[in-house]
Amino acid sequence: MMELDIKKKLSGANGPFELRVQTEIKKGEFLTLYGPSGAGKTSVIRMLAGLMKPDQGRISVNEQLWFDSVQGVHLKTRLRSIGMVFQEYSLFPNMTVRGNLVFALPKGENESWVDHILGMVGLLSLQDKKPGLLSGGQKQRVALARALVRKPQLLLLDEPLSALDTAMRNKLQDDILQLHAELGLTTVLISHDYHEVKKMSDRVLVIEEGQLVKQGKAEDIF
Repeated sequence: MMELDIKKKLSGANGPFELRVQTEIKKGEFLTLYGPSGAGKTSVIRMLAGLMKPDQGRISVNEQLWFDSVQGVHLKTRLRSIGMVFQEYSLFPNMTVRGNLVFALPKGENESWVDHILGMVGLLSLQDKKPGLLSGGQKQRVALARALVRKPQLLLLDEPLSALDTAMRNKLQDDILQLHAELGLTTVLISHDYHEVKKMSDRVLVIEEGQLVKQGKAEDIF
């Protein structure tokens, strides 16, 4: 179970506004943040990751405090059990596919876990290639595998598929859903694509100008 109650003053196209999100995320849930650009969705992801500090509030994951403004707790990103995948692949160009995953492997973890993840995402045949030789879809698959190799409690996806063509996007949506189920992940996705949101989400939070205006199942939201 994850408890999220955060406030943060932000600036948008229409001037300053306050982001306020309060919700609980169940273990194993696939949650999507939906709403217009500049509404604060990426800021929520960044605060979950520890890359941005809320002004006020509390973030608790499986009874571990990640942030608490009253108690002065702000757990560093490297100490949070998270995997992150963004629109940009952010792969190390001088490393092979396998090298990118080994670099992210938790300390003390056997490399057989890398082989397992490579197999799950269909990258075993490409493990010795460097990112420059891969297609966009393959690079995003590597980025996803690198996030999963950390065995995260929380997987954060910030529009990871928006730059891909429709066929590759649909394939990776299926792969993410399968991995989410097989690995027992709790996942938070940002997406502007209605069909993607409807296909992937257990629950949707609609955020507008920093405010949580609606939440529920995709078929009820839309």
